Amino acid sequence: MSDNGALLSVRGLKMHFPVYKGMFFRKRTGTVKAVDGVDIDVGKKETVGLVGESGCGKSTVARCVVRLYDPTEGSILFRGTDLARLNNRELYRYRPDLQMVFQDPYASLNPRMTVGSIVGEPALLHTTERGGALDDLVSETLEIVGLDPRYKLRYPHEFSGGQRQRIGLARALVLRPELIICDEPISALDVSIQAQVMNLMQDLQEKLDLAYLFIAHDLSVVRHISHRIAVMYLGRIVETAPAGRLYKEPLHPYSQALLSAVPIPDPDVAAQRERIVLSGDVPSPDQEITGCPFRTRCAQAFDRCEVEAPALKEYRPGHSAACFLHDDA
Repeated sequence: MSDNGALLSVRGLKMHFPVYKGMFFRKRTGTVKAVDGVDIDVGKKETVGLVGESGCGKSTVARCVVRLYDPTEGSILFRGTDLARLNNRELYRYRPDLQMVFQDPYASLNPRMTVGSIVGEPALLHTTERGGALDDLVSETLEIVGLDPRYKLRYPHEFSGGQRQRIGLARALVLRPELIICDEPISALDVSIQAQVMNLMQDLQEKLDLAYLFIAHDLSVVRHISHRIAVMYLGRIVETAPAGRLYKEPLHPYSQALLSAVPIPDPDVAAQRERIVLSGDVPSPDQEITGCPFRTRCAQAFDRCEVEAPALKEYRPGHSAACFLHDDA
């Protein structure tokens, strides 16, 4: 565990990608700051939602946490150990406890492998289970996610999108991890199937004492499953709060704009709500940004926002925002 008691504690995470031009004589011409100083915590048995529009760096954060990317800077403390400083051999022992479910169930499963081989592969790499014992483990895991163990001999193309995502979830669960990074796991599914997968994930959390970092761009989805929510904009966290508090009293103008676009089933309530339409352009992540990254789209921006970048600051217990508007509150 980290010093603050979190299972996962990310501090100052940066992931910068170099930009090159030229076919033969490649020259570095810039840097894309996909993630630019992210702090986020996930406690044991907790679900933390990470939300933001497409291109804000959510998936890059996920890939850095599981070390599919080597971060440019920052620390990734998992049970007190900084994963960012480990080599591949040292990372191997932490892989069983830190797994990932990917966004696209059609692309994340090997079409040439059977379901049994896909789900059982992590166990082959990280456990001593073989033969009948491995077969039993795979069958048990498929049952946990609501699939018939007889499906072990089938191939991914024989399943629907929702079933494929259950297979991806089974692959992550076969090692019985403590933390699962979910990179928009339901965005490619029909709405009715989304609800089934989310309910399954909540049941599994209770049964197996799981923690989730749940990445999505749909705020209504995140509200349903998360204990706490972090809002991300252009590679940075701009607000964090308990889920209920964020939806009731968002502090950052970007969070307010996102929440104003969430559909409300009651037409009378929806008619009374003011829709916040953002103007201006999103700064390019390969450009040097001065001041607040959101100021070009914020109707409440003032002079200080142009020259100084606000830090993520706690304004209420457990509720932090990166916005100067609340400094005098």
